[in-house]
Parts: sequence; structure tokens; C-alpha cells
Amino acid sequence: MENKSISISFLVGILFQTGALVWYVSSLASAIELNSRDLSRHESRINNLTTIMQSQAVTLGRMDENIKSIRDMMEANRSNED
Repeated sequence: MENKSISISFLVGILFQTGALVWYVSSLASAIELNSRDLSRHESRINNLTTIMQSQAVTLGRMDENIKSIRDMMEANRSNED
């Protein structure tokens, strides 16, 4: 007849490993949730920065056109004085 008893140390080891696995999966789920929130926040910031950059590009274009107009006006005044 075979002895089919399970030792206490084996049972405790299995329970400990099961608890460790549950803890590990829980910490992974928490990290995934945190990363998901961070990604959402960063996406929002990137969209805001893109909007600001586009606005600044338009403003810079206007400034360049104004400087060109002023330069043309100054050159026209200079040629009228000669």
C-alpha cells in the first residue's frame, strides 16, 4: 500500500508560492493602471504643446512678414533720399 499523505512543509510551500503569485500579479496590475494614467496625462500635455507650437509658428511667420515690410519700407525711404 502506498503512502498518499502530503507533508505540511509541501503544503505550506505551495500556499506561500500561491500567495506570492497573487501579490506579483496584483502589483503588475497596479503598475499597468499607473502607466495607463501617465500615458493619458502625457498625451494631453503633448496635444497642448502641439497647439502652442503651431500658434508660435504662425506668430513667428507674422513677425517675419512684419520685419520684411519694415525692411522694404526702410530701403524705399533710403532710395528716395538719394
